[in-house]
Amino acid sequence: MPTRYYIRLPDGAAARGSDSSMSFSAHGADGFAEQLQRAMRTTEIFDRWRGAQDDPDGVDAALGASDPNAVVKGEQHDLSIDLVLTTTLPGEIVRHRLRLLAGSAWQLRDVTAA
Repeated sequence: MPTRYYIRLPDGAAARGSDSSMSFSAHGADGFAEQLQRAMRTTEIFDRWRGAQDDPDGVDAALGASDPNAVVKGEQHDLSIDLVLTTTLPGEIVRHRLRLLAGSAWQLRDVTAA
């Protein structure tokens, strides 16, 4: 069953992870939405993160799950950006990908059934 995650980036310019190869690079709501959607639909970011670990083979492969039907919509509000992610991925994976993309510069505002 799909879940809807309501995410806020209080300051889009600050929503960057610690590794630029896995971080958001967008500057507007549509760009952030596209990058988050791609991160949920593919394993690209997970694969890069896993490859950077001291023991890549020791990483739980379940964190690499993807949802090819994930959808993200973005809306700009001055400096902040609201994203609505609809996916079947569990919260643990959503949070992990958001930490890679945005570091700690994001807020989970609400979670509902889709």
